[in-house]
Amino acid sequence: MDTSRLLLLVSMVITTSECSETAEPGCHDLDTNTYNLNEGEAFNFVHDNLDTNVPDEEITWFNNNHTEITADENETVHYHGGSLFFLNLLPEDSGLYSARHNTSSGECNYTVEIDVVKKFVYEPIVNSDINKKVTCTNHVRRTCATLRGELTWNKDNKTLHGQNEKTLWVANANKTDEGIYTCVCTWTHNGKKYNTSGHRSLIVQGDTVSYRKLEIISPTNEEQLADEGFGIKLDCKVFCGMNMKRDCNASWEVNGVSVDRIEGYSQVVTKEPSINTIFTAVLTIEKVSAKDFAAEFKCLGIGSFERLHANVFLRRRESIIPLVTGGVCVLSLCVFAAVLIKCFAIDLALFFRPFLLKSSYKKDPRVYDAYVVYQTQSMDTVAEDSLSQFITNTLPSVLEGKCGYRLFIHGRDDMPGEDRLELVEDRMQQSRRLMVLLTPGAGPESKEETLTSPRDSLIAGFDCQVGLHHALLQREMSVILIQLGATGPQGYSHHPAGLQHLIQKSAPIRWPEGSRGAAASNSRFWKRVRYLMPARPARKHPPSAII
Repeated sequence: MDTSRLLLLVSMVITTSECSETAEPGCHDLDTNTYNLNEGEAFNFVHDNLDTNVPDEEITWFNNNHTEITADENETVHYHGGSLFFLNLLPEDSGLYSARHNTSSGECNYTVEIDVVKKFVYEPIVNSDINKKVTCTNHVRRTCATLRGELTWNKDNKTLHGQNEKTLWVANANKTDEGIYTCVCTWTHNGKKYNTSGHRSLIVQGDTVSYRKLEIISPTNEEQLADEGFGIKLDCKVFCGMNMKRDCNASWEVNGVSVDRIEGYSQVVTKEPSINTIFTAVLTIEKVSAKDFAAEFKCLGIGSFERLHANVFLRRRESIIPLVTGGVCVLSLCVFAAVLIKCFAIDLALFFRPFLLKSSYKKDPRVYDAYVVYQTQSMDTVAEDSLSQFITNTLPSVLEGKCGYRLFIHGRDDMPGEDRLELVEDRMQQSRRLMVLLTPGAGPESKEETLTSPRDSLIAGFDCQVGLHHALLQREMSVILIQLGATGPQGYSHHPAGLQHLIQKSAPIRWPEGSRGAAASNSRFWKRVRYLMPARPARKHPPSAII
């Protein structure tokens, strides 16, 4: 012991003797606490007889040279009440530190010895336990508890994630688990983080043998699916204990006979390289035959004092061909039904329409099934004759004569002497559909001709405006668009904006004039028209009711 330590101890003894008459029992620190600390880390010391909340005025700390330690927290070595802080340990910080505590009953003295080294490793952990217990050093635990720090572990400078308890357990320890285990407490002081750590060495003394009851890990199911004519492998996995090298094995038998004696079968037994002793016997059947489905396969676990077995039976794997065939058939049926509905949707709707009539049709008081709108301005003689033939002959003969519908057609159903505008409004309200006959558009050369018949142009335009108003705004009637002849060079651009909107939503039905069977009620054209017409014709009314 050097001269400074000797003088410090002598002064402590003298001071102790001076206050022994007034101090309470146990006030003096007769035993010096010694701590081995790592250079560059931090340390917080609190004596067992001191309180961290002791006022700074009641306690004074001295270093090796009896120099008073400051309470300024900006210094690397300072005190705060009963706590002595070392924020950056250096080798020259090693030595004795003493505290003089002035209490109401007298003066008390405490000492602590600090030894700062590069890296201090505490006594190694050496035992024969299977599960090793590594405990964090006392000064690290106390620092974390006092300063509410965060505790972590690492092994050979590699972090052990998820380990935050003061005790670290190494399960089934072997030679690979040997090394230096370090518990690190990270704490905060004056807004800065510091570390305090302790190192423990773990040594595993050879392999620890543990006999345990045999356990068959696999197979777990009695039935194993197999395909006749193909090879298959079966695993027999047996757990024997820990570090077992002998007196344990796994094997296969077929109908009570070892597979090593049967042609067409072979097995390979292996031991997993682990502290847990697991033997695995892999049975290989080169080609599964019919007799294998009637055989009993037995997985045997053989130990020093017991034998276990698990039975396995092969079962034929069901063929997926019927399932695939059924799936293909269902898919084909769905595709066929989709195509059928796509191609014959109108025919199916017309076929089932009489059986699915809604009751709302019976209560509809309107007189006409459709109000027919058309325009004859700016048409050549051929187109006008074709329109006249369709309106006066073809359209009524099919929809009225064969289908029973009632149409309102200008020139045929006008009442003599009645105001034309009022007539249009009244008949439009009495109609369930608006049928618009689209004729070829007028070219630029026909504009003068159009202006020569202002009254006809006004009437035809009023029909269209009233019908579009009921169809688009009031939504009281649906629109049926029929295209007669070609659209002309202008297409549909010469029609009103509302009519163009309807044409964009639903393409007009083209009248196949001159085609064979076009006038037949069951032709494609008339089926589409009938599909858009009301499901049930309007009820017959006496002439007086119509007027």
